Amino acid sequence: MLTRALIVVLAILNVGVALWWMLRGEPVPTPPAEPPTGVARLQLLDTPNAAAAPAPSAAQPAAASTALADATPAPPKPAAPTTPAPAAPPPAPSTAPAPSNVPAPSTASVAPAVGRPTETPPAPAPPAPLQCISLGPFADRDTAMAAQGNAGTLLQRSRLREVAKPGASSTYRVMLPAAASREEAQATVKRIAAAGISDYYIMAQGEDTNAIALGQYRNREGAERRMAALAAAGFSARLVGGAAGTAQWWVDAALAGQATPSAARQRSGAAQQRSLECAGLR
Repeated sequence: MLTRALIVVLAILNVGVALWWMLRGEPVPTPPAEPPTGVARLQLLDTPNAAAAPAPSAAQPAAASTALADATPAPPKPAAPTTPAPAAPPPAPSTAPAPSNVPAPSTASVAPAVGRPTETPPAPAPPAPLQCISLGPFADRDTAMAAQGNAGTLLQRSRLREVAKPGASSTYRVMLPAAASREEAQATVKRIAAAGISDYYIMAQGEDTNAIALGQYRNREGAERRMAALAAAGFSARLVGGAAGTAQWWVDAALAGQATPSAARQRSGAAQQRSLECAGLR
């Protein structure tokens, strides 16, 4: 059974191969390959039958080489460089006048931005440090005030200061007038305490009996400040003491502008000048 099947398969294969052989077309001839560019193409001359062809002569090889030489194309000439056509000239600016109603562009808007750095204003110079001095000594208050006025604009924030002379003892006392009785003096003391004023006592003997002492000071300036505080509280006090010739006066001030200590001393008429801490000048 298997043998018969193999025979049938082989028969079918043979029939198929025979049909393919009969039905296949003629082979398409392959076109000759084109020679590369620039290579001479070989051309064959027409030749007669070999029997009728005469014997080749010596001139034929030369003719054949000539024909081959003639058939060889000449090498291509390099292309001449092309010169670009000149660009058309720009159109000439119109000479027609601009219309009057069109404003001309401002220079600020047309001018290109220039990278010039802006000028920075110079920083203001720092003020010179304040210099304070004391001018003196003067024999009395009036003389010191006159010297203060003579210095004028060379001084600022000036004040008068009284000090005791070296070796002299002088005191200033602030007192309220003597009362008619001890009880009246004590009533006044109660009012003084109620006003917030301290440092007081009632004189018990002497010509100032029942007078109220409100402080003793070595210079007139301190005594005057005490009297001003009492006046603000409603009490009229008086200054006692300060023998003539036991005190001297000084002018404390800060120099103004470009003033120098020597110039201020000469204008005020002071005999001396001393440095002073400006923090203590109020």
